Amino acid sequence: MSEHSANPSATPGRSRAVKAVIPAAGLATRFLPATKAVPKELLPVVDRPVLQYIVEEATQAGVTDVLLITGRGKTSMVDHFDRRPDLEERLAKKPELLAAVKRTEELAAVYTVRQPEQLGLGHAVGFAESHVGDAAFAVLLGDEFVKPSEPLLPAMLELQARTGGVVLAFFEVDPAETSRYGIASVEPAESEYADIAEVVRVTGMVEKPSPEDAPSNLAVLGRYVLPGRIFDAIRRTKPGSGGEIQLTDAMELLRTEGVPVHAIVYRGTRYDTGMPLGYLQTVVQIAAEREDIGTEFRKWLAEFVNNGDETVTDAVLGGLRNASGGADT
Repeated sequence: MSEHSANPSATPGRSRAVKAVIPAAGLATRFLPATKAVPKELLPVVDRPVLQYIVEEATQAGVTDVLLITGRGKTSMVDHFDRRPDLEERLAKKPELLAAVKRTEELAAVYTVRQPEQLGLGHAVGFAESHVGDAAFAVLLGDEFVKPSEPLLPAMLELQARTGGVVLAFFEVDPAETSRYGIASVEPAESEYADIAEVVRVTGMVEKPSPEDAPSNLAVLGRYVLPGRIFDAIRRTKPGSGGEIQLTDAMELLRTEGVPVHAIVYRGTRYDTGMPLGYLQTVVQIAAEREDIGTEFRKWLAEFVNNGDETVTDAVLGGLRNASGGADT
């Protein structure tokens, strides 16, 4: 654990990204008053906070150097990944709980930097420059994650290492919802990347367009792998949508200057905990699929939904998967 930045990578260029940045300084006003004292990123999904799922997603892809962009009142996020010798001592005779607690401190090397005021995602990512240096790095937004058995980040890291440019992830949204996301226009990618995943080449991006102005229904999922030159682009990016410095605008600036921008169209299960409804859907879906409690929870859910009609419960769970943007697996 450290409150200071690590030394930048000494190998810039097309080497595989080995650091991840998680912007998590927002006020989470949609969850007030719960988030007055508890960061949204630490809201539990059954027995693990959202942030832990995200760090685990990074480590699953081999990225074990994680920088949290934090804000006032969010030091508990760092505490979650720190040691608790007193708690470990009390759990000495409970090996399963002890292992779960120790896992949080062994997942990754977690560093922090504070964003003094929230002026947009691009502004937040800019605070990672002293930690990242000139090397490529991953950005994982703090309110969504993907199913571990349907990983996304490894393919993104591989694609960025080959192209040296910007790599995004897209998922399809209802055309009526484009004003909630960064939306892209795309064309077929070069055939040499076909072995990685479903890859497209990005020809343009716009932040939160109205449905009539949206170039497609491909929305930016909260995962990015960026070259180090993004920091210079952020410095040259003027406030955009909402009067904030948007990461989408900085990436678009790089694209117009000749930096290749590609994306992977993700067809797996995406969990969106950024709003109360999505958060509740995520909790229910993950609880229903857990090996230890899933059977009993689904039984109770069936009784709660329609007096024990399990077919209705299956339909409800299918709706939750679709609402969270994931595949019905």
